[in-house]
Amino acid sequence: MKKISCLFLLLILIFSACGGDSQSESQSSEIISDKAQQGQASVVDDVSQKNILQIAGGSKDHTTLVAAVHAAGIEDVLSNNGPITIFAPNNAAFEALPKGTVETLLKPENKAKLANILKNHAAPGTYKGKLLKNGRKIYMASGNYIEIRVDGKDVYIGDAKIIGTIEASNGVIQVIDKVLVPADK
Repeated sequence: MKKISCLFLLLILIFSACGGDSQSESQSSEIISDKAQQGQASVVDDVSQKNILQIAGGSKDHTTLVAAVHAAGIEDVLSNNGPITIFAPNNAAFEALPKGTVETLLKPENKAKLANILKNHAAPGTYKGKLLKNGRKIYMASGNYIEIRVDGKDVYIGDAKIIGTIEASNGVIQVIDKVLVPADK
């Protein structure tokens, strides 16, 4: 009788332990699922070269751009493999827009419009150096083409002057001094 009781107790302990593991596995898969839903932008890696979103996120000159990217929900575009070129307006470029424009665009009801404006700053491929030729038209993720203009040593995309170039693991950031607002279609 004692052997049966011990065996029964042992079986209860085994089944309890198995049940605990399945609950733990369930919780682990929920955590993994949450990270997967956050996409590439949620990956933290202190060893690899930084991607475009990580670089912009660490720049005191691009806080408005990063806030707009988050408001538009397009973080993964700037953190995926690429290659991609981002023509990144600095804070002064956003400040030069008509008063109230940025605040209005950051509202949830303007998410699609904001995303379209930001896509007008993203080009598939890596555009830097000699690839930024006078008269070249670059296809943007918004569906627009924007022309490159070279004036002496100065390079412009549309009316925005390129004032800096930063390499990233997934492409290149071309810092610009104006926002590239797409023409209404």
